[in-house]
Amino acid sequence: MAKKLILDLDTGVDDALAIAYALGSPELDLMAITGTFGNVLLEQGIRNSLAVTDVLGHPEVKVFPGISHARTASEFEVLEISHFIHGLNGIGDVDIPSSTRSAEKKSAVDFLIEAVETYGKELIYVPTGPLTNLAAAIEKAPDITKQIGKVVLMGGALTVGGNVNACAEANISQDPEAADLVFRSGIPATMIGLDVTLQTLLTYKETQQWRAVGTPAGEFLADMTDYYIKAYETTAPHLGGCGLHDPLAVAVAADSSLVETLPINMKVDCSEPTRGRTIGDVERLNDPQKTMEVAVAVDVPRFLDEFMTRIGSVARSAK
Repeated sequence: MAKKLILDLDTGVDDALAIAYALGSPELDLMAITGTFGNVLLEQGIRNSLAVTDVLGHPEVKVFPGISHARTASEFEVLEISHFIHGLNGIGDVDIPSSTRSAEKKSAVDFLIEAVETYGKELIYVPTGPLTNLAAAIEKAPDITKQIGKVVLMGGALTVGGNVNACAEANISQDPEAADLVFRSGIPATMIGLDVTLQTLLTYKETQQWRAVGTPAGEFLADMTDYYIKAYETTAPHLGGCGLHDPLAVAVAADSSLVETLPINMKVDCSEPTRGRTIGDVERLNDPQKTMEVAVAVDVPRFLDEFMTRIGSVARSAK
């Protein structure tokens, strides 16, 4: 039986690819998307999630509005680098029709709590932006840390440097206090950080395969990801492609054997000069119970093969 899945997204390019991967995964039942801020403002991310699920042929996926800014802030402003990497609209400046659907009235936080209480260990939650919604849900209903199946988050870096600065990865840096609360909460979480996501690279050769499918979904996926790859040619020319950050988190939710993990209790630094750093919590280092795992190696060939197979199937089947 497929596991119930909730994606928590700041829907930019790799978030959209994560949606496609989830829809192409028989192990997962994408029941909803909750919105957050990051690559784009909350409202734009919700618009993108609705439009992307439509173009991929899955308008049944509901979208719930989350919190629009970090715990210690009153508003959020998208960084210029995010505009450069994801485009002004977050999806590579590709123009797809806005959905006729609207976001649900219920908040992402309340929906998540209810989903955990309903599905328990059968539920997997995959946040690929700031952990603001999850932190708020834990504060409101602390028992969900024991009830949920697992959390597979895209964020952080343990064995490599950050991509915002030498210490911090973007998703964590946008709300370090929320991430620290989640990391210390005892919720069963796997961190899919830059350690592994920067090993999973896509090139124009692969996107051409989607374009060749000849469907609007395939063309959208190719155009959007080509924009992303071109941005990487400027920001990280040494990589030779774009990192598949968010899709890898979804892939691990479907099949944890894709990565090797280090069991370790983690924390997030919330003060300068290392604000946003994800690192082992020395106070819980010797605690025999490790509530987190950090991915430190990935089976790149197998992941890329499954990535292309699954997203290709969605591109072909979308009407």
